[in-house]
Amino acid sequence: MELIFIFFSAMVLGFSGAVVPGPLLSVTVRETLRRGISAGPLLISGHALLELGVTLALVYGLSVLIASPVVGGTFGILGGMVLVWMGYGMVREARQKTFQLEVGGAVKGSVLGPVGTGALVSLMNPYFTLWWGTVGAGYVVISLQYGLAGIVSFFLGHISADFIWYTMVSWVVVRGSGRISPRLYQGITGACGVFLIGMALFFLYSGINFFAS
Repeated sequence: MELIFIFFSAMVLGFSGAVVPGPLLSVTVRETLRRGISAGPLLISGHALLELGVTLALVYGLSVLIASPVVGGTFGILGGMVLVWMGYGMVREARQKTFQLEVGGAVKGSVLGPVGTGALVSLMNPYFTLWWGTVGAGYVVISLQYGLAGIVSFFLGHISADFIWYTMVSWVVVRGSGRISPRLYQGITGACGVFLIGMALFFLYSGINFFAS
């Protein structure tokens, strides 16, 4: 019963973070328009691999490090710079006059791919390190009371919320793709880009505040 409780409580807690709009949501919408419904699970696979590494690190006592204001500030500033770059790319793409919209069609290759992008966008979020250095670390401590089974229950419950939510986001985007004209696609891409740039400014501001603290 304890393991079941850990699983479902971690899932609910995961949903509380997953549904909050952020950079990963914007990237998921944009990539879904390019790749189809597989974009959500692929992006979250990268996110999940990163969180698996963090979970294992916490088991070995690194919670103090990732909760450090210096670490949070560094990721905030680096994350802001990365999001400016990604947002600018989306805005520039939206300004192109000619391109074809075909959800799930041929996809231009990228350096990172969707799995790497999912991990990078998550890593560059300063509140990712803040959450894992506080709430996540506390949950790992509680789960460790039940050994490896407790950690597995916590991680599977937590990450299942992300997979469910972002797969649903991709499904909703794909369902509406037949009514998305190239002009509307440009608007969505541009809006996502502007949102990422706005998040970048927020991350930079947060990173500076982390250092100030």
